[in-house]
Amino acid sequence: MASGRHKIEFEVLEGWDRLPEGWTYVEVAGVACDSRDRVYVFNRGAHPVIVFDKEGKFLNAWGEGLFKNPHGIFIDHHDHLWLADDKDHTVHKFTTDGKRLMTLGESGKATDTGYKIGVSPVKRAAGPFHRVTNVAVLPGGDLYIADGYGNARVHKFSRDGKLLFSWGEPGRGPGQFILPHGIAVDSAGLVYVADRENSRVQVFNPKGEYLREWTFLNRPYDIFIDDQDLVHIAEGGFLNYMHKRAEGPLPGHDQSMICPPEGHSPIARVTVYDPDGKIAVQIGGENPILPGNFIAPHGIWADRRGDLYVGEVVVQSGAVKRMAPLTPHAFQKFRRRAG
Repeated sequence: MASGRHKIEFEVLEGWDRLPEGWTYVEVAGVACDSRDRVYVFNRGAHPVIVFDKEGKFLNAWGEGLFKNPHGIFIDHHDHLWLADDKDHTVHKFTTDGKRLMTLGESGKATDTGYKIGVSPVKRAAGPFHRVTNVAVLPGGDLYIADGYGNARVHKFSRDGKLLFSWGEPGRGPGQFILPHGIAVDSAGLVYVADRENSRVQVFNPKGEYLREWTFLNRPYDIFIDDQDLVHIAEGGFLNYMHKRAEGPLPGHDQSMICPPEGHSPIARVTVYDPDGKIAVQIGGENPILPGNFIAPHGIWADRRGDLYVGEVVVQSGAVKRMAPLTPHAFQKFRRRAG
């Protein structure tokens, strides 16, 4: 159970999602709910899109063979799914039953930013896409896309897939990014970008002009903003820091993960903020394997009742190897209780 100053409480529901026998998520990169509160789990297992009803009953699965690496998901006001495939450098629009309607980007083709995995960071900003990360769609159909691992850019597209404009470049200043990973838009049209490796969320007006930032976050991965403008943020924490004394740094990870900035907690968590950046509720503790705590929270969504769904990337974080023979969780649901 976790609670906050706004008297919001959550409790984890173990075993809520009833997968078919023998199925596994491997990792859950993203999660989203449609207008009927059906839950779409975008995962890296054999069945990339797994659908449950609001009670956790398995309904359907699709997407086999369509994705190189599932990453971000957004469901718009018309119940269209927007799915970001970071290793394919594409974003796809689907119906709820898996019919593809549109693709943004060219499959397998990355723009030139100087980025090379494990060799070179992003040297310069470029157009769409280089390892695109996440999507936020406006009620009218225009969309903002975070282009993160191999770029340092946010792109705005029209509803029919035309690039309108872009902003951002590598760096730590206002309007600069080191891995723009998650993105969301509030009721006023303000754009919130999870600038992950800068441990901050930057806020922009609809034209991409910098307004302010929240610097008290622990490597934010994903953002969901509900109808009351409560901002739900999945914070990845500093896994290397938590384990470095025992086993040393995690191979292949950015060295900024080793030690949190001054004043930041190393713990992975989920935090719900009001629009002024004040904490409404916070979930997560020091033992990441326990139900209700987190290893590497990567995707987040809340349904119309305010219940939370959190997906985690446990394999790429190194958690499976480090926690053997324990089985780390890849997906958790939290029931909301409001006072």
